[in-house]
This record gives sequence, structure tokens and C-alpha cells, in this order.
Amino acid sequence: MGQTDITEKILEDYNDVFADIINGLIFNGEQRILPESLENTQVHSQYKAEDGKVHELERDVAKYWKDKKVELAICGIENQSSVEKNMPFRIIGYDGASYRSQLLEKRKEILPVMTIVLYFGTNRHWYGKKNIKGLMKIPEELNDYINDYEMKVFEIAWLTEAEIDRFHSDFKIVANFFVQKRKNKNYIPDDPTEIRHVDEVLKLLQVMTGDERYQMIFNRKKGVHSMCDVAERLEKMGIEKGLKQGIGEGIKQGIEQGIELGKTAGIHAEKVRVYKRLIKKGFSEKEAREIAELPETLNV
Repeated sequence: MGQTDITEKILEDYNDVFADIINGLIFNGEQRILPESLENTQVHSQYKAEDGKVHELERDVAKYWKDKKVELAICGIENQSSVEKNMPFRIIGYDGASYRSQLLEKRKEILPVMTIVLYFGTNRHWYGKKNIKGLMKIPEELNDYINDYEMKVFEIAWLTEAEIDRFHSDFKIVANFFVQKRKNKNYIPDDPTEIRHVDEVLKLLQVMTGDERYQMIFNRKKGVHSMCDVAERLEKMGIEKGLKQGIGEGIKQGIEQGIELGKTAGIHAEKVRVYKRLIKKGFSEKEAREIAELPETLNV
């Protein structure tokens, strides 16, 4: 699992964030799932392949949804910062493993399994196939006998303002960030919403953007309560960087000017030597200066 997945997993593993994502995306903002109705379930599942070896699948995040101690479903979230061609096969693998685990537990009632994919890309829409049939060449005569399996992808950077307003947790800040980042690559976050999980949000932004400044803010996060505070830190870092670059440019210009002065001094020195040789050969000062191309203002 990559660093991006790990960072997102930390944030989404909080029940308030997980419930908020499902309520916002699946139930259109209706508070159907409460944080206290969620319980962690295993994200690891094992299976024996044809080679006889035991392999392991690992989800990003998965939770049991319970209502009055009655288990209703297993909900999973998978995160993608880029398009993965074979993602539908991964999803069917995760869901199949969840059903198989329930069978091995000999449950009286098998719970439905739901997995959604959160796509955080900002450069382009998800362009990969979302169903397994779209990834296979199936003989026409077999098509009716091959079961299809479709995954649900939510493109976070393309959510509308109304859709973002359905969130109430830190995920609202995250979603707004990616939407604004898609519209303006130089966007500096200025969301006044108070951050509840500061560490996890800053880590996510650092990993997803590749901007090490968020890591620096994380290391000195005291006093950071909202993205407005983050914006202030970013602005301060920008000023400091500008000053350093200015000083560096000044030194660079000084060196370049020194080189030019040195070149000029060398040219003048050579002209003076020519001038003096001409004087020794009997030329007048005026003639020698003209021949050597010495400027009138240069004292010899």
C-alpha cells in the first residue's frame, strides 16, 4: 500500500469522517449512518491460490454498519489518486473476500457488502472502465452467461458546491480543497471551517499535492485550527522563500557583474599596453590613444 493510501486511510478511519462520506455521497446528505453505529471490521482477507500459496488482500477502510445492535451491512472505501485500469477486478476481489469470510464464519445471515471508490485526481475525469465486462473480450455467445460487476466511483474534485455542503466532517474541507485545486493549480486553501483532525488533514494534503510545505506546517502545527491558518503559514513561507531567492539573486548578480568588470578591466589593460608601446615608437599621445581605442576618460 502506498503512502497516499495510508494517509487517506488514517483520516477516513475515524467514524465521524467515514459516516460523513457515506451519508454525503450515498444518502445525499441525510444522516442515515451515525458514527456510533459503525464498528471496525477486518481489512485483511486471505485466500489460497492455484499455486498453493496463501495470498492476502487488504482494503483501505471497512466498517460494520449496525443499527440497535443489528448488523445491516459492510461498507468499504477505496482511495485512488490516479486511474487504475483493473480497479473493477480489485473491487470484486475485495467484496468477494468479504462474502467468503462471512461464509467461513458460518453466519446465519450474510450481510450485503458495499464498496465505493473515491477518486482524488484533478487533471482529468476517471476514464477507466467501471465494470469488469468492459475490461474483457467476451465471445458474443457467452455474453449472457458472464455476470458483470460494476464499481461506483466518486470524483471528489468534480463535486458541486451543493454536494460539498452535504458533508459536515473534515472531509468537507478535503473535498473543497480538491475542487478548488482542480480549478486553480495555485490555489492556497483558505477554508475557515475548523479542522477536527488537524494531523490527518495536513498529512493528506502533503501526500496528495507533493507539497512539502504541508509537512512543515504539520511539524509546527501549534496554532493551526483551520485552513485560514494554513494559508497564513503558506503565505509566510512564500515571503521567506522570496527573500532568500532575492538575496541569492543579488549574490548571483554581483558575481556576474564582477566577471563583467574583470573582463572590462582586462580589455583596458591590454589597450594601455598598446598605447605605451606606441608612445615609445614616437607616436603622439593623441595618436596613440586613437590607435589603441582608449577612451578619453581613462587615465593612463
